[in-house]
Amino acid sequence: MSTRRELMHFRNNFYFLSNMYPCTLKGNLHTYNCAEHAFAYAKCVNDKDRATILACKDGYSAKKAGRIVVLRPDWHSIKLRVMDQVLRMKFHPGTELSQKLIDTGDLYLQEDNTWNDTFWGVCNGVGQNNLGKILMKIRSQL
Repeated sequence: MSTRRELMHFRNNFYFLSNMYPCTLKGNLHTYNCAEHAFAYAKCVNDKDRATILACKDGYSAKKAGRIVVLRPDWHSIKLRVMDQVLRMKFHPGTELSQKLIDTGDLYLQEDNTWNDTFWGVCNGVGQNNLGKILMKIRSQL
């Protein structure tokens, strides 16, 4: 009987998997200070909200600001694709972060949380774990 090996907390040695992990992401027009920063920027439909997100110093402030921006009208239909693109920037082949992702081997990646995020992660055993699924897909392609 095989047991799935799971990594359920993106903390300590595995904090690099978190979207809040400080790293430089270079987009077409801007540089972001973490994956959450780039993701929050992508939600915006107007220049005022974009400027607010760009001014954020870390992922936590970008996430908070991203909760009150006017969302792109197609946001709910594209957010998985946007997260995939952001994480591909973060874990670009040949980088230290891509190697760290590869080094997670065959671990099942799941971000357990206490903030009731059942779309990107899992809370109290319930959730879609979309963040973990995207990370595992990118890892398999690396």
